[in-house]
Amino acid sequence: MTVRRMTADAARRLVLASAGLSKPVPAREPDARHFRRVMRQLQLIQLDSVNVSARTHYWVFFSRLGHFDRDRLDRWLWRSGEHFEYWAHEASILPQEAYGLLAHRMRAADPGGRAAALMAEHPGYVESVLDEVRRRGPLTVGELSDPGERTGPWWGYGRGKVALEWHFHTGAVSVADRPNFHRKYDVTERVIDARHRESELERDAAIVALLEKSALALGVGTLADIADYYRIRMPEARRLFPRVLDTESVFEVDIEGWGEPAYRHVEATIPQRVEGAALLSPFDPLIWRRDRALRSFGLHYRIEIYVPEEKRVHGYYVLPFLMDGEIVARVDLKTDRKAGVLRVRAAHLEAGCPREQVAQRLASHLETTATWLGCGSVAVEPRGDLGGALGQHLS
Repeated sequence: MTVRRMTADAARRLVLASAGLSKPVPAREPDARHFRRVMRQLQLIQLDSVNVSARTHYWVFFSRLGHFDRDRLDRWLWRSGEHFEYWAHEASILPQEAYGLLAHRMRAADPGGRAAALMAEHPGYVESVLDEVRRRGPLTVGELSDPGERTGPWWGYGRGKVALEWHFHTGAVSVADRPNFHRKYDVTERVIDARHRESELERDAAIVALLEKSALALGVGTLADIADYYRIRMPEARRLFPRVLDTESVFEVDIEGWGEPAYRHVEATIPQRVEGAALLSPFDPLIWRRDRALRSFGLHYRIEIYVPEEKRVHGYYVLPFLMDGEIVARVDLKTDRKAGVLRVRAAHLEAGCPREQVAQRLASHLETTATWLGCGSVAVEPRGDLGGALGQHLS
């Protein structure tokens, strides 16, 4: 098999185009058609509860579409009947068409840990929760007749949450809605369309299909990149990827500076140029695999939420700033909802990037971002080597 060569710049442009980040944000107000295009391109959106600036699923759509109504997006994601939640790339929301490709994970669910302990300590409770959802659903944890007490502020689940999450893991219940981002559970037959529930593939065939979908979403990536998109274990990816190659949907490429084989999807196209600006969530598909971000953009990124404040390098919830195809800065953002201010707690310039040009573009983008988030102004704190220049353009 002939291995084609690709420059690092061409690979970077291909990566950006496949992620929907190679063109300026459109000026029109997005609607469900635009949301659908983003979902179709990315195939899944990772979810996360951190809301210090905005939740990650909002950032992913804002980076590609610009200003939109967040309530409108939430209605489309959770009430249109087009999607479902599951453990795909961590907690994720996906098109219902992918349900049959993940059903094998539900069948293989193991109740180890908290669920097993709950079953042993409270016989019959887990089953009673499912019966209650079937009778009364959809329900949040707090709406259960016996939800139990939380044991901690973060992952200290009460027994109702443990039971519901176990049923969610097995596919017995699905997420029917997300009021205030809280899961509302219902039995799966009332959430997932029958044709999707009945489309389950056997395990190996499903993994092959997921690997092919990953390759398309990435445009180009190493086997580890492709496996990571749907969290497929590398031994399985190595065993089954030859089947993907046999379909001729991907071909091997040698990318300058990557140091290992990569695979490009036949439908992935390389744009002549890349334009536009975007702030990227730490959980954006473009950068969620940190090794790939380093290879593609020279971005050494680590999320520092759990790092003690005095040991943080760039800040608490840091968003890289993408400008015309390069990651040129990173900002630690906080939405002060009470004061109506978007606060830049720190701003750092990436090495070798033009300070004044970056500061000017970032300032303009932050003003647009503040409007989207319902803030009347942007306030910059003098932390980081970009804070001073950025503050001057926002004063």
